[in-house]
Amino acid sequence: MINLRNKCFTPLVFRRAKYNINNHLKRTTRNLSCLLGIETSCDDTGCAIISDNGEVLGETLKSQNLMHLRNGGIIPDVAQDLHRKYIEPTVDKTLQAANISMSDISAIAVTLQPGLPLSLAIGMKYAKHLARKFNKPIIPIHHMEAHALVVRKEYDVPFPFLTLLISGGHCLLAVAQDVNKFLLLGESMDSAPGEVFDKIARRMKLRNVPEYSQMCGGQAIEMAAKKATNPHMFKLPLPLAEYKDCNFSFNGLKTSVLYQLHKKEKVHNVEADKLIPEVNDLCAATLMAISRHLIHRTQRAIEFCSKNDLIPDNKKQLVVSGGVACNNYIFKSLTMLCNELDYAIFRPTPKLCTDNGVMIAWNGLEKWRRNIDIVTDLKTLDIKAQSPLGASLVEKVIEARIPTKLFKIKVNL
Repeated sequence: MINLRNKCFTPLVFRRAKYNINNHLKRTTRNLSCLLGIETSCDDTGCAIISDNGEVLGETLKSQNLMHLRNGGIIPDVAQDLHRKYIEPTVDKTLQAANISMSDISAIAVTLQPGLPLSLAIGMKYAKHLARKFNKPIIPIHHMEAHALVVRKEYDVPFPFLTLLISGGHCLLAVAQDVNKFLLLGESMDSAPGEVFDKIARRMKLRNVPEYSQMCGGQAIEMAAKKATNPHMFKLPLPLAEYKDCNFSFNGLKTSVLYQLHKKEKVHNVEADKLIPEVNDLCAATLMAISRHLIHRTQRAIEFCSKNDLIPDNKKQLVVSGGVACNNYIFKSLTMLCNELDYAIFRPTPKLCTDNGVMIAWNGLEKWRRNIDIVTDLKTLDIKAQSPLGASLVEKVIEARIPTKLFKIKVNL
């Protein structure tokens, strides 16, 4: 017979029973659909599980940033090896955080395009492995579509809306008309802004400053720019100023910055790991020049959308996403542009701007709700290193030759 007055035993039973009941209620009150998202398009292994009411049940991100900083850039073979090492524990950790098993997952969303082929392949193969083992469908995800749409998880942003996607691998302007319908207005003809930031920061030797040693190039340049004493010391050109389109070009700007850096190094006889005294001012000039270019092209995109009725007057919205969208100076500059043109501006929280599993799971959920791209024949799925975002209107933008008077944006560093 159990002695109910046993003070050591009774509370323990009660606590266990309470835990089991709460755990059971937690499971049974969840919506039936749970989406697993897997992201391996570049150098971060991301995973997330989201319920069909949009709640993130668990998420994990294994960053490779420090490894690639030491290597001076992303080495595809190294990125692939790290994805291969961490993909299984990342998924397992996410399932544990969500307190569910693969049997509770309704579908697997995975990035298949665009990205580094060796990295994409790891995510695809592991998603197919899970799909076969647990008899789950796969929802293929376009990386840039996921960046554009994840804002809808946090804000009420109805279609259509204009989106500016800026990262280390991409720079483009597009109209998001629906979950799987985009119109491309402009894209980078050479490097992406994040890539340019990284190369300039590396050449400036910002890594040698302890404060910046573990930062990506864009973050290091933004932080250094805040310390500028004469941010207008260096005059840098506005790229593509005479081209009336929405395309981007950052290589010429990068060359101009490096030329100014080289001149100052000669003046000061800078050697080895030393930095030029004016490095903060040059960082400020770089940041302002890249911001001006982004504003100039976005301004034309807004005017093109207005002239072609692509964005209704009651839905004037700009979504800024991608890793470079975390840059507060750039976002404030774009906000000033939107205020001038009566646009609302949105960006996801910083951790959702960079590559992550939540945006993939969310994109999968939006497709799941509409029964779009739910694939059971896994043999039909493959990766694509290059993949344009939607139907291209780039030539129509060029033909329109819309003139723009550049706004003078004044934002404090």
